Amino acid sequence: MTGRTGRIGRIGRWVLALGAGGLWWWAVIRLAFAADAGVLEGAVAAGGWGLSLLPVHCVPKRQAVGAAGSDQWMRRAAMAWRRRRGPLLERGGPL
Repeated sequence: MTGRTGRIGRIGRWVLALGAGGLWWWAVIRLAFAADAGVLEGAVAAGGWGLSLLPVHCVPKRQAVGAAGSDQWMRRAAMAWRRRRGPLLERGGPL
């Protein structure tokens, strides 16, 4: 049953994200084109824009698990690419 719970949670997050995005676009379009747009539309538009600026996933590098320093990102990207493409190259598959 855990697989179904995960799928329902994922679908619920998508529905919530699409609903919030649709609500934000509705408010922005009403502000731009409707003469009777008011405080509600302005609050929704400003709130959504403000949330997009909020770095909710940021933590200090010393607290981040598995964080790569600025000098290590290329090495880690190359290693990930080799891990992903390695089995195909060994069998003589397409690049």
